[in-house]
Amino acid sequence: MKKLVLVLLLAFPAAGALAGSGWEPQERIEYYDVWGSTGIELYQSIGRNGPKLGSKRVIAYTDFKLLWSRDYRRQPDNSCRLTRASPSLTITYRLPRVKGKLAPDVRRSWERFAAGIEAHERVHGEIILDMVRQIEAFSTGLSVPDDPNCRKIRQVLEKQLGALSQEQRRRSREFDGIEMSEGGNVRQLVLTLVNGP
Repeated sequence: MKKLVLVLLLAFPAAGALAGSGWEPQERIEYYDVWGSTGIELYQSIGRNGPKLGSKRVIAYTDFKLLWSRDYRRQPDNSCRLTRASPSLTITYRLPRVKGKLAPDVRRSWERFAAGIEAHERVHGEIILDMVRQIEAFSTGLSVPDDPNCRKIRQVLEKQLGALSQEQRRRSREFDGIEMSEGGNVRQLVLTLVNGP
């Protein structure tokens, strides 16, 4: 039997920039179809049909698109102030979905697995959302002196955005490491599915 590699990944588009208040993230769920009549057959179908990232198929993953609308204003003292920064954030979850009928015990097993995988991915979504909130907190009212053309302020922003993006990636990798380790939640979900009915 072909060995399946268990991987959950995050895909990261280039980070944008700043924020405003009163915004809400948009969420999308995209499903891919799997087939089988037992847990192991369903998992094998994930291995054949799951989204391909790089050279590996994955069970599920979360990515996002982040855009910003910013208004930089030169101030009377020749400083530059960020007067408005509004994010547009879309978080996309890519998850498996069974096509066809399942026996009741297999259906229950699959539903536990699918719910656990979605819950795992939603933690990645919260990590992304936390990053955007941190960007918002940093950027709200940001001002840079002696910047009449509003160039220096952009450099200050980009430096902080890079650091926040790296921290978000680190947190996501750390979370995956725990979840997929021996005894970790995702590993247990997979073992329960493949060893079940």
